[in-house]
Amino acid sequence: MSDLSNKVILTVAPTGAWPQKSDTPYIPITPEEIADDVYKCWEAGASVAHIHVRDDEGKASMDFEKFEKTVKLIRERCDIVLNLTTSGGLGLTDEIRMKPFVELRPEMASYDCGSMNWLHTSVFENSPRFLEKLGLKMQECDVKPEIEVFDAGMVYNALYYLKKGVLKPPLHFQFVLGAAGGMTATVENLVFLKSLIPEDATWGALGIGKGHLPILYTTLALGGHVRVGMEDNIFYAPKQLAKSNAEFVERTKRIVAEMGKEIATPDEARKILYLKNHNKKL
Repeated sequence: MSDLSNKVILTVAPTGAWPQKSDTPYIPITPEEIADDVYKCWEAGASVAHIHVRDDEGKASMDFEKFEKTVKLIRERCDIVLNLTTSGGLGLTDEIRMKPFVELRPEMASYDCGSMNWLHTSVFENSPRFLEKLGLKMQECDVKPEIEVFDAGMVYNALYYLKKGVLKPPLHFQFVLGAAGGMTATVENLVFLKSLIPEDATWGALGIGKGHLPILYTTLALGGHVRVGMEDNIFYAPKQLAKSNAEFVERTKRIVAEMGKEIATPDEARKILYLKNHNKKL
């Protein structure tokens, strides 16, 4: 295997659950828009696409048909690693949350490792019962959990589930900083979170909104992987909307190059993360 130590996995999160066309006309909402956007990001160099879908009114959704169409359209056009959310909305059944990765077999899916007060208005519930079921089902389907961490307790939850066998090493963490109800997007918080994870774990981080660039630079300096996209931040610069997710990808690629590193290709990302479902049919 070639040396991958200098490679940075670049994830693009093009849609998310919350930004609307009223917030930015550039956010992709429909399966066609999402697939076109992901393809352009892949052309620009993105390694992984983290996929959310929306319903016909543009609201957060776990609609299986929307996922199926979006995944099909992306897979027809490029080999980007697909990471499907399990959290496209609140108050959904376990089965609805898991069906997209169970049926479509992406290489990765999100594993939000604990509950939290979301935006100070509602509860983002990830109960112990659900997390055990989710981890075991991901093992059964050969889907790599992306352990999304909004505060330090979620790292300790992951270590507990690792010890119990619900999660298998090596773990992959995504530190999500700046969500209302979670840890703020500071350099100190990121350094602290990184200090908690096992030595053999891989990790990435993102800062929501104005924390986007400070966390991106810090993550690269600490040797982590990065995530960009309109799920987390719709502004390219203060008061300047990004006109596409590919703009974020292109800028990140330039920053990574200036730091003497390279963006991982999808296949290099697969090797770094030990992914298993590549080239499996629908």
